[in-house]
Amino acid sequence: MATDYDEVRSDVKESQERSLEALQSANAPDARSVVRELDEADSLDGAMVPGGEIVAEELTVQVIPQANDEFTCYSCFLVRHRSQIAREKNGHAYCIDCEG
Repeated sequence: MATDYDEVRSDVKESQERSLEALQSANAPDARSVVRELDEADSLDGAMVPGGEIVAEELTVQVIPQANDEFTCYSCFLVRHRSQIAREKNGHAYCIDCEG
């Protein structure tokens, strides 16, 4: 009688079926419960700060426009005084810190 060496052995096949059944019967969370838990966690994160306090203040910042003697560095995007221009290339100015 010829032996088929590519065939899965019976003991290996049985153990694979048992492990598959164990995985299917395990108490795994379904997709809806995971989404619900993530939504609950996100709603709590928005109102809390690391210290656990609820912050209800709104911060206001006064924005001052760029003056005539200032430029914005094309590399670091900081607004600097014209005396700090290191070079200008293709209409873009670079500061001393970025070119130094």
